[in-house]
Amino acid sequence: MVKATEKIWHNGRMIDWDDAKIHVLAHVTSYGSSVFEGVRCYSTEAGPRIFRVHEHARRLHDSAKIYRMTIPFSIDELAAGMVDVVRVNKLESCYIRPLVIRGYGDVGVLPTKDNPIETYIACWEWGRYLGVEAVEEGVDVCISSWTRLAPNTLPVMSKAGANYMNSQLIRMEAAINGYSEGIALDAAGYVSEGSGENVFVVRDGKIHTPPLGSSVLPGITRDTVIQLAQSMSIPVIETLIPREMLYIADEVFFSGTAAEVTPIRSIDRITIGIGRRGPITEKIQSEFFGIVEGRKPDTHGWLTPVTQPVAAH
Repeated sequence: MVKATEKIWHNGRMIDWDDAKIHVLAHVTSYGSSVFEGVRCYSTEAGPRIFRVHEHARRLHDSAKIYRMTIPFSIDELAAGMVDVVRVNKLESCYIRPLVIRGYGDVGVLPTKDNPIETYIACWEWGRYLGVEAVEEGVDVCISSWTRLAPNTLPVMSKAGANYMNSQLIRMEAAINGYSEGIALDAAGYVSEGSGENVFVVRDGKIHTPPLGSSVLPGITRDTVIQLAQSMSIPVIETLIPREMLYIADEVFFSGTAAEVTPIRSIDRITIGIGRRGPITEKIQSEFFGIVEGRKPDTHGWLTPVTQPVAAH
């Protein structure tokens, strides 16, 4: 259950948590017409810091543009809203959910000017998505029988609510069969991503990850991992990955706002590498958590203080 906080940001002002409601016939409930983000705020000795807030706000705008939704707030205004909602709710660490929906008005498939664009930003306390022990021990996953969205069907570069019906099928199937998560293949049969995570494969000291053309979301944490690896002189190759490469990899790990950097210890009951977190995954984790938790310098400028106004970006 979500642990309710006091306030939610709605169209530029704070409202009570329990007042954040929509009509049952809002366009979004019938047709999944929403775009959203997942953003982390981390507790540091210097106070709460939001991770890559402007990049998340920009991707929200990108997602909306693809679906012809005009967000009436700029990237800077959305970033400021995220800072404000964390500050108002007095949270040291939390998960932030910006959400843009087509609201109540016309009930046809074609959205019209009568369907208002509603923008919300909520936040709440949320721990490790795949479990605390998963960061070191890894998780057991399967290859899903559900294929990731094919090109020119639903646009996977948009983080849209409708797309996550596919993700739900992947995750539910995995859970029913006793796995923590599933990995989906793309329409051509190559590795795509998890239900809500990007995938990285380590082989002979190099990191491989599927390209955007393999129906993957352009993850903010994915980009973070690539930048961190490059800064440590670990080669990163964006390439098509056949399913069987997962089984013979030295290491495989997930990345995502919710999953952060989580190692995979087995796929389809086949042990990956040493069966727990490998050395390259550990290096990436160490650098990532060191930065977001304020123990290492933020040389990339990824952290935004909650106690100060957001500068234009």
